[in-house]
Amino acid sequence: MKGTMKTAVMLGIGKMGFEQRPIPVPKDDEVLVKLEYVGICGSDLHYYESGAIGNYVVEPPFVLGHEPGGTVVEVGANVRHLKVGDRVALEPGKTCGKCEFCKTGRYNLCPDVVFFATPPVDGVFQEYVAHEADLCFKLPENVSTLEGALIEPLAVGFHAARQGGAQAGQTAVVTGSGCIGLVSMMALKAMGVNRVYMVDVMEKRLEKALELGADGAINAAKEDVLAKIAELTDGRGVDLVIETAGTQVTTVQAIHMAKKGATIVLVGYSRTGELTLPVSLALDKELTFKTVFRYRHIYPMAIEAVAAGRINLKGIVTNCYDLDDVQQAMDDSVKNKADIVKAVVRIG
Repeated sequence: MKGTMKTAVMLGIGKMGFEQRPIPVPKDDEVLVKLEYVGICGSDLHYYESGAIGNYVVEPPFVLGHEPGGTVVEVGANVRHLKVGDRVALEPGKTCGKCEFCKTGRYNLCPDVVFFATPPVDGVFQEYVAHEADLCFKLPENVSTLEGALIEPLAVGFHAARQGGAQAGQTAVVTGSGCIGLVSMMALKAMGVNRVYMVDVMEKRLEKALELGADGAINAAKEDVLAKIAELTDGRGVDLVIETAGTQVTTVQAIHMAKKGATIVLVGYSRTGELTLPVSLALDKELTFKTVFRYRHIYPMAIEAVAAGRINLKGIVTNCYDLDDVQQAMDDSVKNKADIVKAVVRIG
């Protein structure tokens, strides 16, 4: 497909603009996807606010966005499992396939991954993208491309639940009820966990959690979290904690509310990169700590869970913006975190 496409670019900290760029040409093992929705992730906001995450530094003009859903409009010569007109969710990381992590199935740990919107790799706040066909997953008829865009964060939630060994009969707590906290809660419920309680300080996010299926919501600004969990569990504590807030307070709370032998899954990144924790208590309880870096082998099961009605992905979206309004979308998401749970950009 010849021509140019509208591309939203980050021109500097807090500043978005547009460029016309050539529509990419798919290679033999790729498909060209007309993008329809792209979610705004916390990492996008972090780059937008500060210009860097650790050693990954934005050099403008840079394209943000790594949560895409759209429709195939061209297929490469070697592609057999997809055709023009298929609606797809795109897994945003292409790995080398050769390192020890790829060869042992832990491809999310590949040191040479090429991941949308991770400098210097551009993201997908644009009209078209050419992407590895094996990383484009066909959506069932009853799953929209909006939901397709949200499979990416849902994959993080499912990976967290799997890392924690989630199973029927358990009681769990999710600290932080932003997008990742909400999808983690829904993944836990989909995997059969009996009761899932959410902890946050933002009332609207807790209301959203209850709407989406949480069994209880605790506002840490108004209640003693540990006392409430003790009350809800008859003093036993919980089997599993998924920590998505990335704060000192919530991580310490996780250790206190976990019962002996429980598992804590750390998902949220702290702003400092370091936490001081009551390790002696963790040792006394013989807790298991697991961590999460993105996801692996999740997209098919996540799509099936949405198609089967076990996950209400559309329910997490609170705000939708057109591509022309991407500056407002980013600014609102930064300034109004108490009200915007999940924002998406409608590409076209």
